[in-house]
Amino acid sequence: MLENHELHIRVHYHEVDGQGRVHNSQYLNYFERGRVEMLRASGFSYRDLEASGLMLVVRSLEIQFHLPAVFDDELILTTALGYCHGARIQHRYRLVRCQPKDSQLLVTGTSEIGCIDHAGKVKRLPSFLQLNLRDD
Repeated sequence: MLENHELHIRVHYHEVDGQGRVHNSQYLNYFERGRVEMLRASGFSYRDLEASGLMLVVRSLEIQFHLPAVFDDELILTTALGYCHGARIQHRYRLVRCQPKDSQLLVTGTSEIGCIDHAGKVKRLPSFLQLNLRDD
C-alpha cells in the first residue's frame, strides 16, 4: 500500500456555490476520491474489497479551510496514510491550488476510516491494507 498519493483535480462548475467558490461539501468528495485512487494506485480495487464482504466507512472527518478554490482551478490533493490500528486507518489530506510559480494551501484534513462487513460488524483490516503503514 502506498503511503502517499497525489490526485490532480479540476474544479467543475457544478461544484461551486453562489459565490463562485467550491462548496464546502465538495471537499468530502475530493477526500474520498483521494482514498479510492490511492487504493487503486496501490494495485487494489475498492470494488473487489466490497465483493470480498468488507467495506471501509468514514468514522470521523476533520477539515480546516485556509483559502477558497474556485471554478476551473487546478488542484493537487495529497492523501497520506497516518496510523493503522486493527480495524481503523487514518488518512491526512493536503489540497493545494497549482499556480504557475508556486502553490497555495487551500484545505487540510484528516479522516478515520473503519472496516466493517456487510452486516455492519467491525472487522480487522485485510493484511494488504496494513502493509507499510506506520502505527502512531
